Amino acid sequence: MSSAKLLNRAARLGPLARLFTSLHARLYRLTGGRFMPRWAEGMPVLSITTTGRKSGRPRSTAVVYVEDGDNLVVMPSNAGSEATPAWWLNLQANPEAEVQLRGQRRRVRARRATPEEEERLWPRLQQSYSGFEAYQSFTEREQPIVLLEPLP
Repeated sequence: MSSAKLLNRAARLGPLARLFTSLHARLYRLTGGRFMPRWAEGMPVLSITTTGRKSGRPRSTAVVYVEDGDNLVVMPSNAGSEATPAWWLNLQANPEAEVQLRGQRRRVRARRATPEEEERLWPRLQQSYSGFEAYQSFTEREQPIVLLEPLP
């Protein structure tokens, strides 16, 4: 079974999958990125802390990314689940967040990629992790490409 299918099945476990990603993010932050700095197929991982859209409290999760100059590129795929990941909903409500990457923290502002940026970045995401393409076949939900731009 492919890694994408396994991850999709894991995403459907709901609370267990959320617990795993929450623990992953906490351990990543506590160890400065030394714990599981890579995901499937060697895809690098960062920890992103958003502001909960309902609670107003900090919420952290681990997500895979690619770099594009100073920007970090992420995709709220949620392993192909029908549910939109909470971190993306939080960023839509408040686009400012903090990422921890290779032991360093920085403030970012999230925005959805333009169609031209998506056209340029989609092949890079696919090349970095084949699961992204499979995830799109698992759901009808839109999975946009998101840029995390550094704040001064």
